[in-house]
Amino acid sequence: MSTVDTLRFTTAGSVDDGKSTLIGRLLYDTKSIFEDQLAAIESTTAKRGAVDHPNGVDLSLLTDGLTAEREQGITIDVAYRYFTGPKRRFIIADTPGHEQYTRNMVTGASTADLSIILVDASKGLQTQSRRHAILAALLGIPHVVVAVNKMDLCEYSQVIFEAIRRDFLAFAAPLGIARLDFIPVSALKGDMVVERGHALHWHDGPTLLELLETTDAPHRRVGAFRFPVQRVAATKFPGAGGAEPRGIELRGYQGRIESGRVRVGDRITILPAGHEATVSDIVTLDGRLDEAGAPLSVTLLLDRQIDISRGDTFTHRDDAPQVSNRIVADLCWFGDAPLDRGRRYLLKHGTQSVRVAIDGIEHKLDVNTLKREAAITLRLNDIGRLRLKTLRPLAVDRYADNRASGSFILIDEVSNATVAGGLIAGVTNG
Repeated sequence: MSTVDTLRFTTAGSVDDGKSTLIGRLLYDTKSIFEDQLAAIESTTAKRGAVDHPNGVDLSLLTDGLTAEREQGITIDVAYRYFTGPKRRFIIADTPGHEQYTRNMVTGASTADLSIILVDASKGLQTQSRRHAILAALLGIPHVVVAVNKMDLCEYSQVIFEAIRRDFLAFAAPLGIARLDFIPVSALKGDMVVERGHALHWHDGPTLLELLETTDAPHRRVGAFRFPVQRVAATKFPGAGGAEPRGIELRGYQGRIESGRVRVGDRITILPAGHEATVSDIVTLDGRLDEAGAPLSVTLLLDRQIDISRGDTFTHRDDAPQVSNRIVADLCWFGDAPLDRGRRYLLKHGTQSVRVAIDGIEHKLDVNTLKREAAITLRLNDIGRLRLKTLRPLAVDRYADNRASGSFILIDEVSNATVAGGLIAGVTNG
């Protein structure tokens, strides 16, 4: 199955909205659980005396993998799970609901094609559900599904579902989310998750799995060609058509195609220097290719020798990124210690790391209200727009145009800890 048949999605919402149970239901009803894993969960459920769980299984235990999560009954870390439906494969990031772990939600959602935001039907729209909708919009997730869960606790009321739908639509109107869907579900009972059930007969839309199987969420390989060089290798490659069985020594440029496609014969530009060359060969472990696309790891050979090093970016000339050492970006602060403008940080973009200085903080975003506030620093889970100056120029895109080349992380140069994730909004000339 090709990579285009894989959908990455994230789940989010307030604490105890049922995210882990929903993912457990998807895994259980699609038979994506190993027998020994299921036996262990059944045993744990029985020991707890949780007889109200259908089929004798506490489905939340399938994803709440950390001991601390099971003790507290909440999700703390980002739990990645994989399963296959009738039409495509799925990678799920089950993200924490508590405000304290906003940074984990940002991490899990950064590569998602779709976000499922859960709302507890018995409680209505909560602050953290709004927070996750704002973050999904900020991260450019094109498709958001609002799953109104625990419908069994409100007698499967269509009136309650419609009221939550109206509230969410009114709140989300200014966010600019490309596609927004609503589904009433009961993750505990299984209604409208994989099977339709009978209790929600008034909802004539698709089940959650049907929606996930048919969504047209764009894949990361679509877009402009971006190939950050990871390694320059002077090695032996087989002669064309196998004519040179002992091989000839050539210089190859190794890395992963982050977006777009490249073909033999393409004229490319190497940034930030701006040199041009023609792709003469594309080599993989499985042999030569006439063309290749993201996210394939390849070795590219050029028609001439150029001074190229790790961190340089190959691109097509007519859709090249901007080159600048002055970047404007939205940062989500991950560090326990607040941002310190006097501290030394590294900016890791693609395959290179470069020293960076904080030029200024334009504002901090209140993710509950979307209001912009003045700020002199960022603390854990804060999101703000900053001006950065790197030691040398980088080839960058706006995050809205290309996720791969429009994002980066900040690293504390002393502790080597990742302290922030960044989304590039643009560049400046001074």
